[in-house]
Amino acid sequence: MALVHKNITIQGKVQGVYFRASAKHIADQSGVKGIVQNKPGGAVYAEAEGEADAVEKFISWCNTGPAAAKVFSVEVTDGLLKGYEDFNVIR
Repeated sequence: MALVHKNITIQGKVQGVYFRASAKHIADQSGVKGIVQNKPGGAVYAEAEGEADAVEKFISWCNTGPAAAKVFSVEVTDGLLKGYEDFNVIR
């Protein structure tokens, strides 16, 4: 199966609710590689690489996030593969 790369911006109450740590847990469980980080202004940004089905499941999770999050919108764009070897939280 072909690998895909998606750039994901999540808006809402997504900082200070363990969104990044939860995203890493979900990504590690599903074999998704990439990064997740807080952005100025309150958004969370992620890059996800892997098999299309796994990345789609990760994006689906991003629409809800952890229990304390309130996701208002998720913007997804295609990107070029970067060859991530694991999924990292960027501080």
